[in-house]
Amino acid sequence: MTLVYSQDMPIGSKMPSFRLKDPDNRAFESGDLFGGKGLLVVFTCNHCPYANAQWPRLVALAEEFKPRGIHTVAINSNIHPDYPEDAPAGMKSKMAELHIDFPYLVDDTQEVARLFAAQCTPDPYLFDKEGHLFYHGRIDDNWKNEKEVTRRELRDAMDRLVRGVAPQADQHPSMGCSIKWRR
Repeated sequence: MTLVYSQDMPIGSKMPSFRLKDPDNRAFESGDLFGGKGLLVVFTCNHCPYANAQWPRLVALAEEFKPRGIHTVAINSNIHPDYPEDAPAGMKSKMAELHIDFPYLVDDTQEVARLFAAQCTPDPYLFDKEGHLFYHGRIDDNWKNEKEVTRRELRDAMDRLVRGVAPQADQHPSMGCSIKWRR
């Protein structure tokens, strides 16, 4: 397991457009995914211990903020023969296990991850309703143990976005396993 940090992306950057399918082959257009306040895009997977530790937190955040106007989409760019648990069948199992009620999309060409310059799993990006980057960083300050979290940066950013408050200046990079590039 190699630890990788997310790349810096300037606040205000425009979200790249994409069209991806879920494991059931239903297509989703990025512009149609937004809630009234914004969209949380998270690059993640099924096998990474960092992603697995934080999946329940992401599901809880999505559930909390959907009625407040922020929708969520997860994108799996680890469609790689060496990681069979990340295949679409594994995604369906993960969706059932965690009761995920937001789209979990397949980036089998890894093109979308490259457009975002995503590096790790999980790698969250929060965009305002106009598609400008509001937050890109870690979910919180303790990926391993939720009970020891003292700073919930992603939740705070989502709350600020909903309330119309400016984004935090101090944004710590996310960290996790590297995206498994097929090159």
